[in-house]
Amino acid sequence: MRIVCFHLYNDYSGSPKVLRMVLDEALQRGHQVDLLTSRGGVLDVLKGCPKMKIHGYAYEFSDNKFITTLRYAWVQVYTFFKALGWATKSDAVFYVNTLLPVGPALAGRLMGKRVVYHYHENAHVKGATYRILAKAMQRLAHRIVCVSEYQATFLERKDKVIVIPNALPKAFVERLRVQPEPAFERKVVLMLGSLKAYKGTREFVCLAKRMPQYKFVLVLNEQTKRVDQYIGEQGLNDIDNLRVYAKQEDVAEFYNEASLVLNLSDKRSFVETFGLTVLEAMSAGLPVIVPTVGGIAEMVEDGANGYRIDVANLDDISIAIDELLTNKEKYLTMARKALLRAEGYDAETMADKIIRVLDKDYTKKA
Repeated sequence: MRIVCFHLYNDYSGSPKVLRMVLDEALQRGHQVDLLTSRGGVLDVLKGCPKMKIHGYAYEFSDNKFITTLRYAWVQVYTFFKALGWATKSDAVFYVNTLLPVGPALAGRLMGKRVVYHYHENAHVKGATYRILAKAMQRLAHRIVCVSEYQATFLERKDKVIVIPNALPKAFVERLRVQPEPAFERKVVLMLGSLKAYKGTREFVCLAKRMPQYKFVLVLNEQTKRVDQYIGEQGLNDIDNLRVYAKQEDVAEFYNEASLVLNLSDKRSFVETFGLTVLEAMSAGLPVIVPTVGGIAEMVEDGANGYRIDVANLDDISIAIDELLTNKEKYLTMARKALLRAEGYDAETMADKIIRVLDKDYTKKA
């Protein structure tokens, strides 16, 4: 099988990390892989792998929405015509990661190729453009892989829609140090996110100001220049217990130095379909606080391995943080249950199921 994979923006966020795991497994099984994506992210590590060919292009987001739209449109046209190069490859299957690469998905259907979408977003809450792309996906895809039951409920199409939760690379998990007692003593609250308003960055800063007795660490999936500008504009250097970091290639050490991990996404503007950072945290044996809805909420049993609290209720979040970081017995119990929950998300099982979907070998028993 030849897997022709399309991913719009290659950075260090969740969807390219998951894609890398799938492609790693495909390569280990001897499949030929062609990847079309932008340069400068986690997928770059696949360069030089046997049977792997990366077709890179320049792409990045802009603060100007018009410029971002033009860049996006250009990539769709480029990848549409580039995809036509596989017209004569009878064994080629098109693997479309996220909703965004609609151009090559259309090319694939026009050529009669098998088109499989790996759907990471929740288009229902992301705006008109994403809803249009979701409709296109449901017309173009032979199969759709969703990352949570919650996400799948929003699709009008129910036929050949498969739920396969995300997982973490084994190599990443092996770098995590599960040490609940030292973690409790550190009193460090960690969040990984971005500068998008709905990701809860402002609320995280508010919590740091409210709770000077604890250390707060914020890792943003943004370039250093933009993070430095944000720190200056918001006066964050004046908050003694807050540290802010720009985009990181490897975040394992941040979990190894944390006590508790937050996800403060605002459900009124954005709903997490999965929550890879929460799985990373639980794999390190760290309790978590997450929103009350979405695929991310499916991962947390409220009061057992973490808490589900709306970001609008900062008072409740503050109380939960304080309760966890002052009650050692409760903390250790939650940490143990968080780790136990994380063990149910296996990378090899996830990748195996997705490759079988690509290879028409998926059954309900898989």
